Amino acid sequence: MSHAESILPEDIADEEIPILDMAPFLAGEDGALETLAAELRYAQENVGFYFIINHGVPKELLTRTTNNLIRFFDLPDETKRSFPNYVPPLSTIYVSSTVNENTKPDLNEMLRMVRERPADHPAIKAGLTSHGPNHWPAEDMLPGWKAEMLEYYAAMESLGSRMLPLYARALDMPADYFDGLFDDPVWTTRNQHYAAVDAEENQFGIAPHRDHGFLTLLPVAAEAGLQIGKADGTWLPVSNIEGAIIVNTGEYLNRWTNGRFMATPHRVIPPKNDRYSLAFFYNPSWDTVSDTIPSCVSEDNPAQFKPVRFQDYRDWYLTQNYLNVDGETRAEPPSVEESELPDSI
Repeated sequence: MSHAESILPEDIADEEIPILDMAPFLAGEDGALETLAAELRYAQENVGFYFIINHGVPKELLTRTTNNLIRFFDLPDETKRSFPNYVPPLSTIYVSSTVNENTKPDLNEMLRMVRERPADHPAIKAGLTSHGPNHWPAEDMLPGWKAEMLEYYAAMESLGSRMLPLYARALDMPADYFDGLFDDPVWTTRNQHYAAVDAEENQFGIAPHRDHGFLTLLPVAAEAGLQIGKADGTWLPVSNIEGAIIVNTGEYLNRWTNGRFMATPHRVIPPKNDRYSLAFFYNPSWDTVSDTIPSCVSEDNPAQFKPVRFQDYRDWYLTQNYLNVDGETRAEPPSVEESELPDSI
């Protein structure tokens, strides 16, 4: 039995994770914004994860996109490795994690995709990371794959955008508080395959960690494996709520809210059967700065974190986990004053 399996608790279930019904809000019903924002506030201050149902992303689109992941990961290994945005198994170690001393490479394989931008986009010309260009399978290799994946990504970006007023009101700010800060969102994706393989001691499908960004949108996978860390040190397994999307806060929003919204640890243990995952990280524009949200700071609760530009934070996070596998990390991302990024592009 692997280490990951041996510590799986058997006495807890995911009914502790709130379920938020978005239908009244998306329909524009009176009072729905405030009601749902209150539910979101509770989830983010007490659990850090929640399910959304009736979210407007068609079940058929989620199913088709998962099938497209299977199509890609079924390609020959040599073909997959020809893509610069493909990350093979055993390539990443979450050395920056404050949740667990991760010493073994993760077992998942992953295809990174970011927001599709034209070649002459200023961020691409400036060489900013996480802005592209994407590398797509040729049409004769995977017919229809690019168009169908772009449809899914567009639906998830739209969902993230529609949730911003909820987050603003959940933080006791005006509904338009985030307007202008997500005009060119730095959303990124981890399109992942977790093979049903044996793990070594202290090895996982993906090791215990906290996400990096504003929020994560993750359609619930048919195969179990995701677990959420609890304050008492146990792990809460997440079951399948068909058609639901699970949402959680990343470290950047945790900083932005002065620790108010929880960035909850999570991990994926090796599944019993192949598992496919569509993690979508919805983030602000590259130059957004995490000046502490006014409702999250007071004389009795001063700001805990230095303001950081989002691009700096993401670059710092990735450098630790994907490049420095020797355990050398920086204690803090560069502040705005320390940033080496241009003031504008």
